[in-house]
Amino acid sequence: MLFNLQFVHDLFALIILLCGAHWLGDYAFQSGYLAGAKTSGPLRIYHLIAHAGIHGMLIFLVTQSVVLGFAEWVLHAIIDDCKVRGWTTYAQDQALHFVCKFIWLIAAFLVVGPPSFLQW
Repeated sequence: MLFNLQFVHDLFALIILLCGAHWLGDYAFQSGYLAGAKTSGPLRIYHLIAHAGIHGMLIFLVTQSVVLGFAEWVLHAIIDDCKVRGWTTYAQDQALHFVCKFIWLIAAFLVVGPPSFLQW
């Protein structure tokens, strides 16, 4: 066999979970209040960090890696701040977030190993 069916299963499962985590964090878990508060106001940075922290937590839960969760938290905050400042468009913002997910996917398999819940 040219490829390991279990590896393919785990790869696609992690792709679905990483993308789903992003969509949950950016849509379902981001209230209208948080979306507005991270763009302006006296506590803008706090709300931006809180939003990014939700993403970091989701990546930690998916990958079971504190390092990847923290990296997501930091990079998500930086990427969103660039969008808020007008340095990137919405499309560029989303593309950068999914580049991060691709990096987490590679790191999860090559460095950390696939999450234990994927192993049968």
